[in-house]
Amino acid sequence: MIELIDKDTIGMEILPYLTTAKRGYTCKGDLCEVIQCILYKLKTGCQWHMIPIMAIFTEVVLHYKTIFGKFRQWCKDGSWQKSWESLLGRNRDMMDLSSADLDGSHTVARRGGEEVGGAAHKAELTTNAIFIADRQGIPVAMSEPKSGKHHDVHEIAKSLDHIFGMMEKAGIPIDGLSLNADAGFDCHDFRRKCDSAGIIANVEFNNHK
Repeated sequence: MIELIDKDTIGMEILPYLTTAKRGYTCKGDLCEVIQCILYKLKTGCQWHMIPIMAIFTEVVLHYKTIFGKFRQWCKDGSWQKSWESLLGRNRDMMDLSSADLDGSHTVARRGGEEVGGAAHKAELTTNAIFIADRQGIPVAMSEPKSGKHHDVHEIAKSLDHIFGMMEKAGIPIDGLSLNADAGFDCHDFRRKCDSAGIIANVEFNNHK
């Protein structure tokens, strides 16, 4: 059986924060195994129909479309974010926040989606998001995704509000945090937002502006 995370861990760390359907509907499959399918897809980057459901489900085998539906539900209602914030909060002492790193990432979205677009220098349609990681490289928080046609500092104040808010909900102090970023983030809005949050912005100067 394929197992990225054992069921006991899923039951303690993820399942309590996921919403269930109303009107008495219950999932016919094991929700822990549904989560294992989702984690397999996210880890490997395979297409949804390529998830090895026969190897993961031990009793009732669900269709990949059902798994995708649960994933979409939990994304839209904030369940994944609540689970992540709780996990961060309980393990924040294990993070090294003597400094943190911020960067953007474009993810190829060949089949489209809600927040996709093409930048002039990109051959593919992408989705863009901003991430913060601790000094060990452990992801801490990310912004809401936006179309890949936008550069990293597009609506940067809004992106940082989301990231800093996620960290504060997890009980991670941001005041006095030293935040490293490359020259692509050298702009007035970025520096002003960091300054107002008490964050030390260690950003390279962009000599090509």
